[in-house]
This record gives sequence, C-alpha cells and structure tokens, in this order.
Amino acid sequence: MNQGILKQALASLNEASRALGLDSGEVQLEAQQLSAAVAESNVGAYLAWCAEFDLPADAESFTMAATKGRRYRSAPTRLASYAANIRNAAGKNYLDALVDVATAAAMLGDPNPSSLGAAQAAAAAQLQIPPVLGANLPNPNNVATSDTQFVANAPGILNEVLARLSQTQTALLDLNTTAMTPGAIPGINPSFLSPLEPNPAPSESQQQASEENQAQAQTQTQSQAKLAKELPEKSVDEWLEELDALVGLDTVKSEIRRQSAILRIDSLRTEAGLKSPTITRHLIFTGNPGTGKTTVARMVAGIYKALGLLSKGQLVEVDRSELVAGYLGQTAMKTAEVIEQAKGGVLFIDEAYGLSGDQYGVEAINTLVKGMEDNRDDLVIIVAGYPLPMAVFISENPGLSSRFRTEINFPNYTDTELHAIFNSMVTGGDFDLGEGVTEELQTQLDNQIRDETFGNARYVRNVFEAAIGKHAWRLRDIENPTLDELRTILPQDLRPDPQPVVDWDGVPTPDSDESPQSESSP
Repeated sequence: MNQGILKQALASLNEASRALGLDSGEVQLEAQQLSAAVAESNVGAYLAWCAEFDLPADAESFTMAATKGRRYRSAPTRLASYAANIRNAAGKNYLDALVDVATAAAMLGDPNPSSLGAAQAAAAAQLQIPPVLGANLPNPNNVATSDTQFVANAPGILNEVLARLSQTQTALLDLNTTAMTPGAIPGINPSFLSPLEPNPAPSESQQQASEENQAQAQTQTQSQAKLAKELPEKSVDEWLEELDALVGLDTVKSEIRRQSAILRIDSLRTEAGLKSPTITRHLIFTGNPGTGKTTVARMVAGIYKALGLLSKGQLVEVDRSELVAGYLGQTAMKTAEVIEQAKGGVLFIDEAYGLSGDQYGVEAINTLVKGMEDNRDDLVIIVAGYPLPMAVFISENPGLSSRFRTEINFPNYTDTELHAIFNSMVTGGDFDLGEGVTEELQTQLDNQIRDETFGNARYVRNVFEAAIGKHAWRLRDIENPTLDELRTILPQDLRPDPQPVVDWDGVPTPDSDESPQSESSP
C-alpha cells in the first residue's frame, strides 16, 4: 500500500542531512529504526519496510530495528537533537524530512490506528526538543544559531504534522467507505478515521504547564515498579513434575534439570567448606515468540527457591520500557528499583537486545551488571529474545558475556505439539472437539508462514479464544442449548471470517459461497 512514499521521504531526509554534514550511515540507521517502530503493528509491514530500504525480506531485521526504534516514539533521535540545536533552515528541513519518514512509515503494510498514533507520537517527539537535550556534536557549517527561533517555530511545525496525518486519515476513510466495505482494512475502525484537527499554538503558560505535567509523569513512572509475581510454595519434585508436564521442550527440560543439579551440588560444596569454581546462575533464553520462555522462567524461579538458592523465588518480568527512563541518571535509578524488587528471585528481561544501541540502554546494562555482582548469591537474571540479536547483544558487552554463559534454545513447536497444546486448552476450558476440528486446525497450520513472527503456542491460544467467541455467536439464537451444544466446538468455529472479494478496480463483490444472500436463497 502506498509503495514508494517512504522511499521519497528517505530521499528528502538524505538531501537534508547532506546540508548538515551528517553521516549518511547513521542517518539511514535512525530512519530504519524510527520507521520500523512506527509501522510494527501493521500487518505485512516488514515486507514493505524491507522493500523501501532495498533490503532482503527478513522479519528479524525489521523486528530488531523496531525494538531499537521504539524509544523514538517518545524521545528524539540523536541526529534530531543535533538538528534542533542548529536552529536554522537546514536543521528545520532535516526535522521536517524526519517527520515525513514517520508519517510515511504509518502507511506500510495495512495501516491501523496504532501505527497512525505511533506516527503522531514519533513526529511530536522529534519536534519538541528542549535546547538542553542537544547532542554534543560540533557545528559542521559554523552557522549562527538563535536560542528562540526553533522553539517559536515548533508549535507551527507540529501543526503541519497533524495536518499531514489528517490527510492520511481522510484518504484512508475515503478508501474505506467508497472503494471497500466498512472495516475492510484490517484493524481499522471507521469511527477512528475522523480527520485530525491541528492543535492551536500553545501559549507560554500552557507550555509551562505541559512541561510540569511531563516532569510529574516521569517521576510517577520512576516510582512505579512492576509487581513481582509471587509463586506458590512447592517442592523441587513438584516443580520438576510441572516442568515435565509441558508439551515438547525436551532439550529445555534436560538443560534446566542439569543446571539445577550443578547449582545444588555447588551450594552443598560451599556449605561443606570445599573450594568451588565460580558458576554463574544467569541464563539466556533464545527462541521465537510463544515457545514457553516466560513459563519456564517462572519454573526456574520456583525450582531455585525450593533448592535454597534463592530466598524468595518471585519472578519479575520486564522489558526495556521498565528499565530505561527519559533522561540520563534516571535510568540507573529506575533499573536499580527493578533489581531491588527482583532480589531474592528471578528478573526476566524480554527482548533484552532492546537495551543496546544508545546511551540510555548502556546505563541500564551497567546498572544490571553491578546488580548481578552485588547480589550474586540471591539474584538470577534471565535475558530472552530472538537468537541472532541476543548473540550480538551479549557479545557487545564484556560485563554480560562473562556472566551469561549458558544459553537455552526454545525450538518452534511441531504440528503434533501444537495440536497437543490446543487440546489441553480445550480440555482445560471444559470444551469438547467436534468431528473435523482437528483437521480444520491442521489446515490453518498448513497455511501459516512459519517465520520469526509466528506465535507458536500464542497462535494456538488465539485460535482457541476466537473459537470460543464464534461458538457463543453460533448459539446466540438457541434459547436452551443442550449440554453437548454448550461444550462442543465445531470446525466452523475455527474458520476465520470471510473476506470480501475485491475486483480489479477495488470494488468489493459478494462472495457467492459466504454471502448472506446465498444463505437465504432457496
């Protein structure tokens, strides 16, 4: 959709960057990360993103870029900070071009309200930059700057951004109402697509109040620690039985048992006064989404607690957003608060490679390394994510590579295992499988692309939850359904809703097999 718009915005960005003497490689990298972070919620965005940047179609590259670029939805890029502090026409042109990149990225794949909102937030983040946050780069053109010029112009520039998004939304609304049936664009609610109205330029008092509100929100964010998940008291054997009950993951189970035995014996040797080599407890979990990494992390916390290796055994699950704050110095405090809450248990950091690539993430990593050293006997940290980005992340920091020596890979589930997971969900939900449901699930699995974006058990859960909703809708007109009807899921409950058939000029035509007319015809 709208192929080439992002490429045009990138050409303008490169032209504007040359006027500032910026490094073309860094410009390209920031543009990739910013655009991926804006478009990541759009179905099919990674294919369009790779095409616009002339890259091979690779979902992992898109995911890595989006992970690193999420911070740009709330904070300026390094080069945007520099351009803002130049405060001349060249700096303004660069910021305008960067905003165009964000708004164009929202159109990659199938646009939805989340990507449009992300574009607006990212554009505002690049424009509303206080002068004190400027990058400490030299002025390549030796130009004179004005302390008030950019600040005075920023509200007007932001209004231009809102106007651009308004045009985008209006175009989508027209497409959704005249060329397609309402709601035909996946994920878009037509009521959302009302044109945006540019905000009036804020007064001086409004600006001051906004800054005070942002500071207050930042303080509240710092003080809000993620609640630890307290685990039930169980014996080692009970935890291992629960681990063995998981579908598949045979190599994972074996490695967890091996690690538990090693640490148990090491603890007993220490108690007996024997010398013991330094054995790190921290783990790397690699694998695609939905392969059980968080579930196993919870069991590791329980097993280590039962072995006496941890004093509390709670699980604290975080990602970059719970560790990194908006300003340097605050990140160390925020990360230290999370470590304090995880002390005595397991700190699970999902998509940990999101911490690499900027000074805020480095500050968080340094605080984590210090926390591991200070609490070596009563804290376990598990970092998780895609295999390749995790390998790069660990290798880039000596403090991490020396402490994370054990990697456990979580393979994708086989079809047989996915069926077993689905059946366990059905049984656990007090449902029965009707004739043909297993075959229908297999048909859907056969049609799924098994790349890095495939959700594994998460995908199966989504199918099951959707089936529950369709089962209820199927029985909506039956006043007193039987027990069998209340329990039985049928193949049609698993099938996705039919999509409208669109002819060559974009006009929807009735699907003769699925349309209401065919159901009512004699």
